[in-house]
Amino acid sequence: MKVFKFGGASVKDSPSVRNMAKILSRFEGDRLCVIISAMGKTTNALEKVADAWIKSDIHAIGLLNEVEAYHLAISYELDGAGAEQIKSIVQGIRMLLQSAPPDLYDAAYDLIVSNGELMSTAIVSDFLNLSGITNQLLDVRRVLITDDSYRNARIYWQESIAKIKAAFDESNPGHFAPVTITQGFIGSSANGHPVTLGREGSDFSAAIFAYALDATQMIIWKDVPGVLNADPRYFSNTVLLDKISYRDAVELAYFGASVIHPKTIQPLQNKSIPLYVKSFEQPDENGTLIHNFDNQPLKTPCYIVKQNQVLISISATDFSFIAEDGLHTIFGLLSNLGIHINLMQNSAISFSICTDDNEDKLNRLFRALSGDFRVKYNRGLELITIRYYNKKTIDAIVNKREIYLEQKSRLTVQLVVDAAGKPAKQ
Repeated sequence: MKVFKFGGASVKDSPSVRNMAKILSRFEGDRLCVIISAMGKTTNALEKVADAWIKSDIHAIGLLNEVEAYHLAISYELDGAGAEQIKSIVQGIRMLLQSAPPDLYDAAYDLIVSNGELMSTAIVSDFLNLSGITNQLLDVRRVLITDDSYRNARIYWQESIAKIKAAFDESNPGHFAPVTITQGFIGSSANGHPVTLGREGSDFSAAIFAYALDATQMIIWKDVPGVLNADPRYFSNTVLLDKISYRDAVELAYFGASVIHPKTIQPLQNKSIPLYVKSFEQPDENGTLIHNFDNQPLKTPCYIVKQNQVLISISATDFSFIAEDGLHTIFGLLSNLGIHINLMQNSAISFSICTDDNEDKLNRLFRALSGDFRVKYNRGLELITIRYYNKKTIDAIVNKREIYLEQKSRLTVQLVVDAAGKPAKQ
């Protein structure tokens, strides 16, 4: 069993779907489990629909009609593949929009946004069958069971593994097909409510299936040649990493490297399943292999840049220590507001965090802290992480910009810097 994951860029239009079919045809004779994301920017489009529904905005239906038109245009270019299923899914959303949304924003979000993957897989599965690639379409909500933490659901592993294994049981002819198409990013709570696993969560979905099915390998098909040492949008002369360890991969993902979802590595490492990151545009190329290479550390510095950062300094109003009880209050607020800490540091009388600049969430945080704490903050910053750094790499990327906060370990340095200047090209 091989597990493949195709992201939104790999199924964004009809030529992309045809290209995906060509890639799958190269693996004739293999059993494949193929996890697919929503097409192109569908998740963003459905987020707008959900937001309009929650705000009782009359434009919700119009926004949904645009999503339907996009998918039907792709369908008709693929001999009508999945057209009826698309119409049925969209009609279900229309009925939702005519009702009152749930009080909880995240529950309403998941009800709408989870449909993106259902639409993409309906088109892909139907087109593959029309093209002679026999497959079964598995509704992932039947097998991936979670808690009800909407927009960031946690997997019930034991129950999910049992259901996944049953769905792929070759002894039952009704469950057997050489290729299984299913959805990434989404699942179902134990109470039967649609949930999502967090943005870009399809990688994690694929890793769950790979773990449950004891896959021989997992491949993430991307629009890049593999894992690069830096984002080519910010750096020239990037380097392809031909192989990296599970440990380096999870560290890079945790610090914000966008090529792999942070939760992807653990299930694969636990069963020593090799992970390849390959280009769907150049499938013959080797890409990057992620496996047990802990005794082979990287020699190439790796750069991760997170823009639009805010550095927040929190201190007690009476100049007392920030002790455990104060930190407990702060962490509780951060958790409740869904604010992710990208970097943190504490001293005797202050606690500093670097986080994404979400104005609404931060304003709510500042109001909640205002009674007991003094809060200062700087906006318009960048968080730069360098794995396998040296002084030369630090000097080049900082490029005389002001450093607001710096943290170093033996292998990794993190720097919060003024974004006004530009780093030197690497």
